Formats: sequence, structure tokens, C-alpha cells
Amino acid sequence: MPVIPEEFLDILQSKALMNVATIGPKGEPQVSATLLGWDGTSIFFTMNRIRQKRRNLEREPRIAISITDPANSFRSLEVRGRARIEEDVEYRFTNLLSQKYFGRDATADLLPGEERVVVFIEPERAIPFPPPASK
Repeated sequence: MPVIPEEFLDILQSKALMNVATIGPKGEPQVSATLLGWDGTSIFFTMNRIRQKRRNLEREPRIAISITDPANSFRSLEVRGRARIEEDVEYRFTNLLSQKYFGRDATADLLPGEERVVVFIEPERAIPFPPPASK
């Protein structure tokens, strides 16, 4: 059975921002908004390799995200799972997200020598709001 309810997949395909929560080095939560990618199996986002969030996820791969439907602020999805970090070779995923949100590649906006990673979230639990009707 899929973790994410089918009737909420449209949020993952929208241009909504997602709030990403990780566990900081002293056990404190760290939350930031980021662009959202969905490949049909994993939720993903990219970031500069130097970010604290990458270090948090390498140390502790548990992650939670929340996404609010841009068309209905009383409809949202929380996803909890584990993160897998990979190099974003040739900025493939960075450019995918930039095309989705801005209609252009991100390459011109990157800092010289900037190294980026892509984080794939393997969903373990999804909490939709409002909850789907029981069948």
C-alpha cells in the first residue's frame, strides 16, 4: 500500500514550498522552506553542499516535511521518513526544480564552484489533513 494517499499526490506535483525539519547537532529542530520535487516514489530537494541541513541529515537521516496546498490552505500533507543524500551531478535535480518553479535552469544563479547535493526522502508515514474519509 502506498504511504502517500493518492488524493494528496497533487500537492506533491504543485509549486508549493515544503518545510523541511531535521535534527540539529545538539538535538534541536531545524526547519527551513525549500523547493519540492516528486519523482513518483521519492520527494526530493537540493541544496548547497555546505549547508547545516546536509550535515544534520548525514548524522541523523530522519526527516519530516510539511506541505500546504497552494490552492487550499486548509489542506496539507506531513511526511516523515529517511533521507538519502547524493551528489547532484551536473546540477540535474537543481535544474529540474528551477525549471518547475521559475521556468529556467538554475546554472546561471549558482556560485562559482558551488557543489550541490540532492536529498531523496523515502516516505515512511504520511499524515494528510483533512484525513481521507474511511472506506
